[in-house]
Amino acid sequence: MHRQELKVPKDRVGVLIGTNGEFKSQLQEKTGVKVIIDSNTGDVTLEGKDPVVLYGLKDVVIAIGRGFAARKAVKLLKEDFMLDIINIQDYSGKSRKKLDRLRGRVIGENGRSRRTIEDLSDTDVSVFGKTVAIIGEPENVAMARNAVDSLLAGSPHGSVYKWLEKKRGQLTRRAFENATPS
Repeated sequence: MHRQELKVPKDRVGVLIGTNGEFKSQLQEKTGVKVIIDSNTGDVTLEGKDPVVLYGLKDVVIAIGRGFAARKAVKLLKEDFMLDIINIQDYSGKSRKKLDRLRGRVIGENGRSRRTIEDLSDTDVSVFGKTVAIIGEPENVAMARNAVDSLLAGSPHGSVYKWLEKKRGQLTRRAFENATPS
């Protein structure tokens, strides 16, 4: 039996449990992993036989803790999806004011910047607390991470979006070339 212990913010425990415990039950059914949640502390224990499944479920729990909705976090149970987390404090240091400003750069006015990154990289992005978390296929996550890193480093939004559009075009062409029989 394998065991994994995690902690999620207390205000995210409800998302992990779901309405009337439905999401937790679905996770247990789908994975065969026992999910134990202490709603007072945010401590989560996962127990299961398959370490690979346990690892995937661990990422789902972490993603929910980083602000993702359950329906987006559950994508991490698919083999070809991954989670990447960027610590904004790596760019802001201890300054609360700079942290808030950098969070705002990634989110954008009315969430526009975050949505643009999601659309152009075909990923899901969550800005929560001191982190930016990204869910998607590895190549797409790498694109989104590069865009977020650039914004956090101070690059203009327009330059970042142009780079993403160019990169997406390259990926689309490559996928088309690989799909076309020779």
